[in-house]
Amino acid sequence: MNAETASLKSHRVVSRQEWLEKRVALLEEEKELMRRRDEMAAKVRELPWVRVEKAYSFDAPTGKQSLADLFGSKTQLVVYHFMFDPTWSQGCKSCSFIADHYNPLVVHLAHRDISLVTVSKAPIEQIEAFRKRMGWTFPWVSGAHNEFGHDFGVSFTDQELRGDDVVYNFNRKPYPIRELPGLSVFIKDSGGAIYHTYSTYARGLDNFLTAYQYMDVTPKGRDEAESPGMGWLRHHDRYDQATFVQPWEEKPGVTGPMLPR
Repeated sequence: MNAETASLKSHRVVSRQEWLEKRVALLEEEKELMRRRDEMAAKVRELPWVRVEKAYSFDAPTGKQSLADLFGSKTQLVVYHFMFDPTWSQGCKSCSFIADHYNPLVVHLAHRDISLVTVSKAPIEQIEAFRKRMGWTFPWVSGAHNEFGHDFGVSFTDQELRGDDVVYNFNRKPYPIRELPGLSVFIKDSGGAIYHTYSTYARGLDNFLTAYQYMDVTPKGRDEAESPGMGWLRHHDRYDQATFVQPWEEKPGVTGPMLPR
């Protein structure tokens, strides 16, 4: 009997009345957590802004676009920094997991004055091929020829990786991989000035993964201890593959960590 089976067999089983008492008590804690989350969201909105002075040019399927162009007709912009290095044949599976969640949300966000755009370092031709394979329709542009990913804390040079100059998720820590995930938010005023308002990385991205919210209320939870982390995860069209190779492991001698947790 493995540890998981033993845990399921030994879990407490009680009467409906006792379960209801425990559930109501837990509800009070859940409500407090929701109130704290509302308070935290308000603090995020109260953060000061930083004006974006640098001009960025992105490659899109229709040609060059500026950061201002990514807003479209909206005044607010959410950018998902998708891990897709130019040397990889496909995008990161963890970023793909997140993209599966936000792909259908783009139309809803647009009705709240928000554009959601994905940015990666891979060339636009690679991005388009992968996007079509995955069946996604969200806007996705390439920052292959600009410093956008580096400036907003998700892209690193080989020289930085060889030293101790990598700052990710606001911490200085060595990482053996050039691309990491993140999300950044911007706003544009009536005069066209753009401001950076918020960024989050690593486990901060859990908030955008609805699948985890379902897993968290099941008896086994995320059940990731043995994987490790997100080792169970695949691109949604690759779950039937017996073996899976991370994009950064496709070339001999090139390895990388799981998505930082």
